[in-house]
Amino acid sequence: MEDFNSETDSDYTSYWRDWFITSRGNEYFCEIDEDYLTDRFNLTGLNTDVQYYQYSLDLVTDVFDLDCDDEMREQIEKSARHLYGLVHARYITTTRGLAKMLEKYKKGDFGKCPRVDCKSGHLLPTGMADIPNVQFVKLYCAKCEDLYNPKSSRHSTIDGAYFGSSFQNILFQVYPALVPEKSIARYEPKIFGFKVHAAAALQRWQDKRREEMQARLKIAGLENPFSLPAESADGDMDEDDDDGEGFDGEGMEIGDDGAAQ
Repeated sequence: MEDFNSETDSDYTSYWRDWFITSRGNEYFCEIDEDYLTDRFNLTGLNTDVQYYQYSLDLVTDVFDLDCDDEMREQIEKSARHLYGLVHARYITTTRGLAKMLEKYKKGDFGKCPRVDCKSGHLLPTGMADIPNVQFVKLYCAKCEDLYNPKSSRHSTIDGAYFGSSFQNILFQVYPALVPEKSIARYEPKIFGFKVHAAAALQRWQDKRREEMQARLKIAGLENPFSLPAESADGDMDEDDDDGEGFDGEGMEIGDDGAAQ
């Protein structure tokens, strides 16, 4: 993260949130209201997830005044960013937080869908897990209802837990008028203007599924599940021999006098 251009520590602590929001790589975040940060109820349980919790909270709320060395300061700064991200995931599901993220969504601050048929529909940041250090942030398109990786490397390493897995769904529940029309258009492969025959696509699909099935059977030790064990096969042959007694080569029954019946 970029260094804060300041001449004094007092300037640093006075504008920590402003510095964090305006830093490159933090464009996905919105500013959390101070009232929300100072309400202990909103921070329930975070003290066990954040190292130097109290110092980090003091830094985020602009009351940090600890005189410490650079190494300690760096650790507290790292914890403060982590704390802000965890609180951010909670804040953006509130009425005020949703409104702030909605404005960023309308302006396209989170990027546009790379899928051609979505016609540059705006994206929303989302996490695939609510637990930190599990998955990086993804971008959700409401038109195709799919997820994409951020384009910029600055954003691709943001923890998905800083946005949570429910945010985008809550946003469209609160603002149903913003739900875009679903993109149902699909690319149709063609050769010299003619559509590729559906049977060819079906054959490729069947071949792929057959290969997947064979791979699963091989892992399970059933490469040829329809073959019979050697002993079982021999036993079946013996039974056939027993059943064949009393019949000649043509399948006719032979009587006691040797005459065919």
